[in-house]
Amino acid sequence: MDIKSNFSVKHLNTFKVECKADFYVEVVSLEEMQEIISTDVFNNNDVFVLGGGSNVLFTKDFNGLIIHPKFKGIKIEEENDDWILLKVGAGEVWEELVDYTVKKGWSGIENLAAIPGSVGAAPVQNIGAYGVELKDVFESLTAVDLKDGTVKIFQKKECNFGYRNSVFKSEFKNRFLITSVNLRLSKIAKPDISYEALSSFLKERSIEANLKNIYDAIVDIRSSKLPDPKELGNVGSFFKNPVVDDDKFAELKSEFPKIRYFPQSKGSVKLAAAWLIESCGWKGKKLGEVGVHEKQALVLVNYGSNDGKQVLSLAWKIIESVKLKFGITLEPEVNIL
Repeated sequence: MDIKSNFSVKHLNTFKVECKADFYVEVVSLEEMQEIISTDVFNNNDVFVLGGGSNVLFTKDFNGLIIHPKFKGIKIEEENDDWILLKVGAGEVWEELVDYTVKKGWSGIENLAAIPGSVGAAPVQNIGAYGVELKDVFESLTAVDLKDGTVKIFQKKECNFGYRNSVFKSEFKNRFLITSVNLRLSKIAKPDISYEALSSFLKERSIEANLKNIYDAIVDIRSSKLPDPKELGNVGSFFKNPVVDDDKFAELKSEFPKIRYFPQSKGSVKLAAAWLIESCGWKGKKLGEVGVHEKQALVLVNYGSNDGKQVLSLAWKIIESVKLKFGITLEPEVNIL
């Protein structure tokens, strides 16, 4: 175990902003994690768990200990003719896991292709895209309680999954470090092309909706409109799509007939945050060394700034303008520190 001091995590966050942690350590095993919990560095400092760095914005140096989980491994726990239960280390790269399962012919997460980040971060955010969310295939996870080092298994119901949300972003925020995630995938193809952009893409090109084609289509769609964080600093969608009640939606629809939305359960409507932001004139706009991506208004990008405060300032300007025009308060998806 090697605890480093005054450590830069610029290369470990996809916004590529500078942040130095007072202390930094990588952990590869449960034993190492429990050993760290017994140290003075852990007990005398604030602690932050940094996964793939694709859902965090650092706005200042971190005065404490950053723990970077690197638990590896993909193991078959159970299987039959219809499904397979995979145990995946929290430090595995999500994009690589999806590619692996598609090549194996296991269905369930192909719609979540090309999402940056680690496997351990996926349930925290309940990642979702193209009509599918992690909770649709989630079985359980194993985590270490940072209060006392005990190990706890969380079943799906205990995670309280919601839209880009879970118990790990609310009552248990910064309480647990996830070591592995169990996913139940289907050996029988169950393509989900309910999302309009995906179904249209396949239909226009006369592409069969099988596992590999859906995966390839989503990779193509995402790469055509979203910047690669390896080349341009970003965390993907910065804001959540806001959900309003039917009365508020009726009011907005009357004033803005072209408003984009997604029907939800009775009594609520999800609005397209990208449409709201673009309607306020932000798409493609640049302020100093940060800006809004020219192809996707939900994505804030860093053109070279080392200061996360510049990104946050831009985000607040966007929030204020959307609030002023639509009476809607956008909520960031990202963890802002």
